[in-house]
Amino acid sequence: MHKTLSRRLMAGLAAAMAVGAGLGLSLGGAAAAYPERPITMIVPFAAGGPTDVIARIVAENMSKTLGQQIIVENVAGAGGTTGSTRAAQAAPDGYTLVMGHMGTHGAAPALYPNLKYDPAKDFAPVGLAAGTPILIVAKKDFPAKDLKEFVAYVKANADKVNQAHAGVGSVSHSTCTLLDAQLGIKPTLVPYGGTGPALNDLVSGQVDFMCDQIVNLVPQIQAGTIKAYAVATPERSPSLPNVPTTKEAGLPDYQVSAWNAIFAPKGTPQDIIAKLNNALVVALDDESTRKRLLDLGGVIADKPGRSPQALNDLVVSEVARWTPVLKGANSK
Repeated sequence: MHKTLSRRLMAGLAAAMAVGAGLGLSLGGAAAAYPERPITMIVPFAAGGPTDVIARIVAENMSKTLGQQIIVENVAGAGGTTGSTRAAQAAPDGYTLVMGHMGTHGAAPALYPNLKYDPAKDFAPVGLAAGTPILIVAKKDFPAKDLKEFVAYVKANADKVNQAHAGVGSVSHSTCTLLDAQLGIKPTLVPYGGTGPALNDLVSGQVDFMCDQIVNLVPQIQAGTIKAYAVATPERSPSLPNVPTTKEAGLPDYQVSAWNAIFAPKGTPQDIIAKLNNALVVALDDESTRKRLLDLGGVIADKPGRSPQALNDLVVSEVARWTPVLKGANSK
């Protein structure tokens, strides 16, 4: 009786182990097969802006490595926080990503008291796509011929000039808020649903000036449809060698650059994050993809700087950096 019971228990245990092993193989196979369908990458701004351009360039190459198409979906609104919120609340299965940036994942907490996500806690960082220097630009017939004249003009006419931006919390808003604070001016702010629409109005002369990422501005500057006064980095950009730095042009304290990076919802499995990060690294090492980004003025990080941990550290540091700057400027 005892031996019979023992045999039955052993048989049951063996069967359970077999089922468990089968389930394990099934789950492992499912994870290994990722992705099995197209992936959506949310760009939280209108089509045509710098974040959109970078997302499409990177997604095109990543799709080849992953074997599934990455579909870019533009979800504009509230300085990029509408699309970022949707991404944060999506299923953490690797099929919804967001191309965030300095505004959505650095400046937004200081500008949106009721922000529905925490940049450092509600996302799984995938990797940094590109750094993007900031330019001070104006419509082509703006009176000032250089940055010193620009500063003097906007100070003397602060109540008359208008400044375009891609929405509260966007890079163009945050970086120009910093500029306005340093110059002690309060121009009329004209918000848009993205840099693309803002740039269109700058080209047509409907707005006076803006600050924004170099990506997307290079073709317009080279064509002479807008005027570039300075790049806010220590060194000139290879894509615009004739545009001086802010230090060279007489505004040494205005030093700022932006970045764009890929995030997944919090809880996305680490093996999926690893696959996505690998696809990103492969894309940024691809000669054609690199050239497209560099020609637009983008800055590509070294491999250690593209890791999920490096991006996590960047987000934490950016929130800490921009919170006092933006809260202080808005309280004046």
